[in-house]
Amino acid sequence: MNDSLNHKMMSFIKSQILTIIFLLFFSLSSSQTAANDSLRGEFTYLLQHRPSTLNRDHVYKESFSLQISNSRAFFISENRLKFDSIFTEQFNNRKNNFFNIDMRGFPPSKFKFLIIQTNDNSQFYEAAGMTLLSYNTPVISNWKLINETKVINSMLCKKAEVHFKGRDWTAWYSSEIPLPYGPYKFSGLPGLIVKITDKTGDYDFELIKSVASSSLKGKLIRINKVRYRNAKLVTKKELTQAIINAKENAKYELERMGTVFSEDQRPKTSGKENEYNPIELSDE
Repeated sequence: MNDSLNHKMMSFIKSQILTIIFLLFFSLSSSQTAANDSLRGEFTYLLQHRPSTLNRDHVYKESFSLQISNSRAFFISENRLKFDSIFTEQFNNRKNNFFNIDMRGFPPSKFKFLIIQTNDNSQFYEAAGMTLLSYNTPVISNWKLINETKVINSMLCKKAEVHFKGRDWTAWYSSEIPLPYGPYKFSGLPGLIVKITDKTGDYDFELIKSVASSSLKGKLIRINKVRYRNAKLVTKKELTQAIINAKENAKYELERMGTVFSEDQRPKTSGKENEYNPIELSDE
């Protein structure tokens, strides 16, 4: 089989496997949101980060949505929300054709997780194949409040610092918005986090958009319940390993079905442990 034909066949098989997974996964949920999750605040953050310590000139950017109800906050990639919306529309209009879903127009995202923050903890959700997994992280309680202010995006902000999971972070929060939430797992301050940056500058979240409260009346959290309902509670280590196993199993199934991976398509290892630059460097 020539390379061009093999590539087309591989792409087709991949798309069918992904379609089956998403059809089964999303069909498990019949409703979008829980009725008690009325939308109280909606904010958009821009993440800028360096994915690799070996190429510090490369900065990846992605937008995230923070949606806040009366008792909890949901943090997810905006491209994940767009993905769910497009998929749901195509799923409902597939006209009984199981494979009548075009995956080509789906927005990419490097971040497939959902985080739900409460007053007690941050719960991290991510699917490993067909299994939805979750683990808990206690709410951050060791913030150091600094007597320093700064105006960011027309908001008067106060400074706070924290050591979290191997990184030193500086946060700027606004008491003008008395919601104790922020991007990723960062919560527990007496006001919404407007900007938070780690000491190395490898990760930076900044609030870039907010929706007026008058526009939220009667609206609900826009997160598909399939992303957090009936998740299996595990440890962070178990979740990470499960995702690795799911990727290896998917590759095995593709090869078993006849897909041939060329050398440039196989996972590469540089032998340099510091190449990958995760947001959490330790479990501290």
